[in-house]
Amino acid sequence: MILRNEDIKELITEIPEGHKHLRTTIVLQDGTELIFQEATIANLVRAYTTVKTHPTIKKVILKGKKLIERKDGYAEWQLLEE
Repeated sequence: MILRNEDIKELITEIPEGHKHLRTTIVLQDGTELIFQEATIANLVRAYTTVKTHPTIKKVILKGKKLIERKDGYAEWQLLEE
């Protein structure tokens, strides 16, 4: 699936009441809602920025991995570079 600007009715980024982290909701023209947690968008931005600004890197692949040991406050499930 490729989402084009014209496929999107609205994009909302907010900190929902009672939450601490951002959520981004993309509402498609057909009413479908895609809701992304802050960590997901942060990983997307990190990968995008790397490819867009690095002089030689043309691709970044992040893969989901469940971490047994992690820093305090970090989620068990992370998207990490391959």
